[in-house]
Amino acid sequence: MKHTISVLVENQAGVLARIAGLFSARGFNIDSLAVGETEDPTVSRMTIVTHGDDRVVEQIMKQLNKLIDVIKVQDLNEVDMIERELVLIKVAATASTRSELMQIVNTFRAKVVDVNPKSLTVEVTGNQSKIDALLELVRPFGIKSVARTGVIALTRGVEEKKPAEKASG
Repeated sequence: MKHTISVLVENQAGVLARIAGLFSARGFNIDSLAVGETEDPTVSRMTIVTHGDDRVVEQIMKQLNKLIDVIKVQDLNEVDMIERELVLIKVAATASTRSELMQIVNTFRAKVVDVNPKSLTVEVTGNQSKIDALLELVRPFGIKSVARTGVIALTRGVEEKKPAEKASG
């Protein structure tokens, strides 16, 4: 089962390497990883997507909480969340296929950010299923390259107060 884990960490050198090392050393795979500064420049939010049953995810979260630079760990699958990903897709396009591609792009509320005689580049944001559906529809035209940011996510509703100490869940 896919799990989206939010990890608030001290914004310091080496934190990302320690967290990636924790996953690697225990044989857990990271499907997606996005990291960025929060509203507090001393804190970064890592959004990690991984696969595993509840026992595996619970073990991951316990191990993350043991790391000194980790402030808070939360399995977002346990709460109502908003998740998005940004993707750039370069698709082969000719004069005869460009119109059909534009219809697909518009249907997905994506936008064309570059056009040249042999291709067009599309920018799309959304959840993973929306992006995967768009990729499947443009695949027959010939996908030249894809760049994905990885999932970012937040809980819905009012934000909690900044934790004074480590907390799990």
